[in-house]
Amino acid sequence: MTPPQHTPLRKGWTTGACATAATKAAFTALHTGTFPDPVSIDLPRGGTAAFALTQEALSGAHAMAAITKDAGDDPDVTHGALVQSHVALAQEGISFHAGEGVGTITREGLPLPVGEPAINPVPRAMMTAAIEAVAVHLNVAPAAHITIAIPGGDALAERTWNPRLGILGGLSVLGTTGVVNPFSCAAWIHSIHRGIDVARAARLPHIAAATGSASERTAQRALSLPDHAMIDMGDFAGGMLKYLRNHPVDRLTIAGGFAKLSKLATGALDLHSARSTVDLASLAALAASTGADPETAEAIAKAPTGMAALNAATNAGVDLAGLVALQAAQTARSVLKQAPVRVDVMVVDRQGKVVAHTPGPAA
Repeated sequence: MTPPQHTPLRKGWTTGACATAATKAAFTALHTGTFPDPVSIDLPRGGTAAFALTQEALSGAHAMAAITKDAGDDPDVTHGALVQSHVALAQEGISFHAGEGVGTITREGLPLPVGEPAINPVPRAMMTAAIEAVAVHLNVAPAAHITIAIPGGDALAERTWNPRLGILGGLSVLGTTGVVNPFSCAAWIHSIHRGIDVARAARLPHIAAATGSASERTAQRALSLPDHAMIDMGDFAGGMLKYLRNHPVDRLTIAGGFAKLSKLATGALDLHSARSTVDLASLAALAASTGADPETAEAIAKAPTGMAALNAATNAGVDLAGLVALQAAQTARSVLKQAPVRVDVMVVDRQGKVVAHTPGPAA
């Protein structure tokens, strides 16, 4: 039998790369009357990329070019979005502005000051380099007012971290390489880091990192925390804890379902089902170490799922969720090393009920 052939996942382009290409096309048209199409740009880590224009308009001292973002096979909310660059002639220098669907920064802790359009430093550098290269080629001044717009971006932004980070009114223009790698862990971990940065800048004494939306809602309600204290950790416990090691907060609560946190309890730092599993034998040994009878331990070891293991323990009067919470907190503290972060762990069931919550260590 011939083994199945798997098609490699297709890479895509960041909003920053699309904005750069649109900006280069519009700036070129301002000075030549013609839009390059396709338009090629240099990527930050070497190589080039070419983009076809979706829209173009030229009127006097203003030009607009637009590109439809292709995120490849990544489930990016901005896939298919129109990225427009409106470029106007300027007396000197290059300035960046937020158009329709691009957010504005309203909280400290992000890479740009409050009040700036959410066009990140690398895309700004890419656009600046593209304009400077065209200016040298055409022997014109590298001066322009650049307004990036993503029509409909305000609605799309509600499906991102932007509102929680204090980026209001739309999306961010992102990208450090120009390339979107499908299902990139790096993008999620980057968002975790920025969430911690915003919380620290706001001098919040307590943040909560959750594995999912249900545990996040429960933790936020139980702890009375504001939105910008909530970190969407997902499966990336290690990425969150390692960043906190060097960028600490006073207190961290980790909240999640029993199965995910049982992985953390046994030392796993990536909690995704494809990269770690519930260690039922370890759970059985943990239960036995606190007095569970052999029958209960065997039932835990042979359980088909983590939830079934928890049910077997609960039915026998064994607080397995509490034991897991304690061990998960120990794992977290070992990763944090000597960082001055107080840690507690909250286990939440599928109905949103807190079934275990460790006390944090003394301050």
